[in-house]
Amino acid sequence: MARAHGITGWRKCKDWLSSTKGSYLYCSRACRGGGKNKADRVVQSANGYLNKLRQIEDKVEQSLLELSQCSLSLADLVLLDEIKEFHALLIKHISLIFRRLINGETIPTEDKLYSIFEQQTEWVSKGKSRPNVELGHRLLIATDQYSLIHDYKIMSGGDEAAEVIPLVERLLEKYGQGSIRSISSDKGFSKMSNREPLEKLIQLVVIPKKGKLSEKDKERQSTKEWKKLAHKHSAIESNINCLEHHGLNRCPDKGHQAYCRYTGLGVLAYNLHKIGNHILEGWREAEKKERRLTA
Repeated sequence: MARAHGITGWRKCKDWLSSTKGSYLYCSRACRGGGKNKADRVVQSANGYLNKLRQIEDKVEQSLLELSQCSLSLADLVLLDEIKEFHALLIKHISLIFRRLINGETIPTEDKLYSIFEQQTEWVSKGKSRPNVELGHRLLIATDQYSLIHDYKIMSGGDEAAEVIPLVERLLEKYGQGSIRSISSDKGFSKMSNREPLEKLIQLVVIPKKGKLSEKDKERQSTKEWKKLAHKHSAIESNINCLEHHGLNRCPDKGHQAYCRYTGLGVLAYNLHKIGNHILEGWREAEKKERRLTA
């Protein structure tokens, strides 16, 4: 755009990119490494990186002012809006580096930015070795004894344990009071304040308690029925793996609305597959009976 509208000052933009990347790598190594006077080296490298970024930010701002006074086509206006968005992200990036490395602040999760293209994405710690983290959103699903998904929710931040009671209320509203005999979940959904309300709604609540168990908890979790349902809960891992094979391992669509739509389509495909498997199993059983009768 600078070349098309006669705006000077961008002849060395490739050199700026190279030198800024070098400053970033130097700062990154200082943060990761150890040794004497690490704090001083981190501040020094961060200041060098920030100086480069501020020079580019000033240059972009000046060029945007000059472009706003030019006669622009519709295509140029669209491109200008995109440049302004990236300019705002650069300002945020500078602010985050200054707060974290110079002021030593702990950045709140809601202020962090993990992707400049999908800004709503979250850093999801999986608690596994490979991969130990992913970029995306956590997905809460509720399956029945036939592995069909009856409810799902895309979670953005918040506490997992706080989602259990709203989930049960949605299911009971859909299917009626007394329609659910038992519910089970992972230990991550365990919360003492949840148990009493859940036991009023559902006959048997199979949610392992976090931390050290009391005698009452040991007795409750050692019953035959509790153990049986807890073992059945492991089937959710198979359901999650099946969901990933139905497209939910990676979302190719752009934007949060498209992400939500893609998730819904993945859940729909999963349920159709499960229903199809049940129908095929019924046909196979019917064929076996027919063979026995003819034999």
